[in-house]
Amino acid sequence: MERVLLRRGNKASAKYWRRVLLPVIERYRQYDIPKFFRGDAAFAIPELYAFLEAEQFFYTIRLKANAVLEREIEHLLTRPVGRPPHQPQVFYHSFQYQAGSWDRPRRVVAKVEWHRGELFPRVGFIVTNLSWRSKNVVKFYNGRGTAEQWIKEGKHAVKWTKLSCRTFRDNQTRLQLFALAYNLGNFLRRLALPKPVRHWSLTTLREKLIKIGAKVTRHAKYVTFQLAEVAVTRSLFAAILDRIARLAIPPPLVT
Repeated sequence: MERVLLRRGNKASAKYWRRVLLPVIERYRQYDIPKFFRGDAAFAIPELYAFLEAEQFFYTIRLKANAVLEREIEHLLTRPVGRPPHQPQVFYHSFQYQAGSWDRPRRVVAKVEWHRGELFPRVGFIVTNLSWRSKNVVKFYNGRGTAEQWIKEGKHAVKWTKLSCRTFRDNQTRLQLFALAYNLGNFLRRLALPKPVRHWSLTTLREKLIKIGAKVTRHAKYVTFQLAEVAVTRSLFAAILDRIARLAIPPPLVT
């Protein structure tokens, strides 16, 4: 997670997009790599389009349907002839469109799905500056669903929606701590888990490795941690500790 911001409930979800996006863009400005942005319909903001284009970002952003957009795909809104197949029938259409608040025309990709047993098609519009085939543009945009699954995992594993402090500023701080814990958990999962358990979710990681009881026995020269092998076996626990030890910064060379 690059950045998180707590907003008041009476503000639109994309109200403070500059506060969130500008520091992230600045962080990656020095890297000579392709940069992409995906956003839902809340981010369909003309100022954001122009900003991303100036920063040489490729973007795909959902557009809400309107009468002008629907006229562009009118030829796809007639039910296909013949018995409908079990699989949905999907059609794509790309065209140039300029809303009244836009400074210039931009490419819009439409996706029309006819599902068996449904009277009307499912229609979606995406504004983009990508030159890919329409099908690939939609496929790339749909990757947002994977990102939302990671967000949902954070809500369940880290409980970052539990903001019970009295003041807004305190809850902001608490949310940042939750985000830090989420990233630390992800780093641990990606860098320290051996291959057999790399599929563990953050919830499983918390319950089996972090939030687990142990008996501590102190001696004069060493400390012993006694853990049950029900959740994590001895060999697996040792392998995880070994991988964590490798992440340490090596000591400087003495010359």
